[in-house]
Amino acid sequence: MYYVIDSTLRECAGPELRTGKKKQQYVAVLTPQEWQAGREDFELGIDMDIDVFDIHTTKAEVNYDSVTGTFAIPDRKNIFGEYQKFAFALDEKGIVFIDPGDTVSKLIKKVVDTKKWRFPSLERFIYDFLEAIIHDDLALLEKYERELDAIDRDIDSDSDPDITRLGDIRCELRDLRIHYDHLIDLAQELEENENNFFKSENIRFFRLFSNRVSRLFDLVNSLLDYAGQIRDTYESRLDVRQNRIMTVLTVVTAIFMPLTLIVGWYGMNFKYMPELDSVWGYPAVIVVSILIVVLCLIFFKKKKWL
Repeated sequence: MYYVIDSTLRECAGPELRTGKKKQQYVAVLTPQEWQAGREDFELGIDMDIDVFDIHTTKAEVNYDSVTGTFAIPDRKNIFGEYQKFAFALDEKGIVFIDPGDTVSKLIKKVVDTKKWRFPSLERFIYDFLEAIIHDDLALLEKYERELDAIDRDIDSDSDPDITRLGDIRCELRDLRIHYDHLIDLAQELEENENNFFKSENIRFFRLFSNRVSRLFDLVNSLLDYAGQIRDTYESRLDVRQNRIMTVLTVVTAIFMPLTLIVGWYGMNFKYMPELDSVWGYPAVIVVSILIVVLCLIFFKKKKWL
């Protein structure tokens, strides 16, 4: 698919990019096979191959007469799933995306449906394309915050919190933080404009994008800190609960220790033990045992061990 950058992206035929009377900047979306077959038509002067099946991160690299790079975008609906990967190459004439799937087409459609430009330019298109990648991320991070709030409330109310989900959120936020970090690096690389492909008055678009992603990056860090605090609170509550259980067990053990002594003592059944022949001997032992339990409970209550 080929587009001319006009007041919006206008779809066109490939030859129009080279035969049009007015030199207009373009956007091309090619499959890896189409790129291999027609890469020379774009005169980007790229000597190395762009392997879209060996993409690991989002980055931009400045070459002699072009800028090449890759995108690895986590699926916002399933951060742990497969990343959406594609590559790009650009110069002052336009940008070519090499995409084995339909990720770029969906992002471009979002730009076409929502953007019209009074002063069209390649820089403005790239800005809007990058914005389309992170368009719904603020709502996504707010959703994470609400989930963390719910887990925090469950801990405060001694309900059973979903700690497994807390761990998943922390992992997803870490992946997003890495993604934002790479996007910031890419925007800053474009802002450098080492090959002077971009107009100086339009460099601000990349700075705007970098600032916006930096705010998302900071928000992710805040959520990670919040998730860490929730985990620490949960662990401290577990420690308190375990301490209470150990206290109860210790108190029970302390109460029954003298009773165990009495049982062991009177279980020896010596012939000359005076209580054996006494009518009140057995009731007296019961009373003494009850008295020991009561005195122990009073003592532990006074010491606030119960």
